[in-house]
Amino acid sequence: MAEEVLAELVSVVYQVVVSEGDEVKEGDTLVILESMKMEIPVLAEVGGTVTSIGVTEGDAIKAGHLIAVIS
Repeated sequence: MAEEVLAELVSVVYQVVVSEGDEVKEGDTLVILESMKMEIPVLAEVGGTVTSIGVTEGDAIKAGHLIAVIS
């Protein structure tokens, strides 16, 4: 089953840490967001393979934006 990772707040994508096809485990950092001059890591809630990345560095995103899919 695929797990969608969604943004929890309005922010800018500071750094994309993983690529499509990467294996991740629970707790690994997927991307780092920047909001109000704070860096906020987005962590994998499940282990698996990153099948899709929905952001690129510099993107301005809203809450609910698809960041990645892990299968």
